[in-house]
Amino acid sequence: MDKNDSRLRIGDIARTLGLSVDTLRYYEKIGLLPRVGRDESGIRAYGERDISRLRFIQRAQKMGFSLAEISMLLTMRENPQRAREHVRTLTAAKLEEVDARLKELTLLRNELQLLLNLCRGAKDSCPIIENMDQKPRGNT
Repeated sequence: MDKNDSRLRIGDIARTLGLSVDTLRYYEKIGLLPRVGRDESGIRAYGERDISRLRFIQRAQKMGFSLAEISMLLTMRENPQRAREHVRTLTAAKLEEVDARLKELTLLRNELQLLLNLCRGAKDSCPIIENMDQKPRGNT
């Protein structure tokens, strides 16, 4: 690869983005990443569009989107004006999932805090172990 060429090899991209080489190959295999160009030796050579797409995938994963949802978002990314309503709907559904998970995590945090407080006040027993089979508070 020419030193002036802005294309990067798979190992460089993996290090830059904090992904494994296997993940990059997998994304290409399942179509999240279009077939990556190759240099004259047959080695994958990633360009700016590939890097941008990979960063989009990473950000969407951090937001909790599944690979299937990310695939849809990437398709919609090609024509954002036409897809705007669908993107909004998909994002609203993801927000509802996050809100539900936050509620679950808050209940879990409160339950763990209660058990820890009980344990600190116990002299001879361990309320954490003894109460693990109890129905959690806040669940119906």
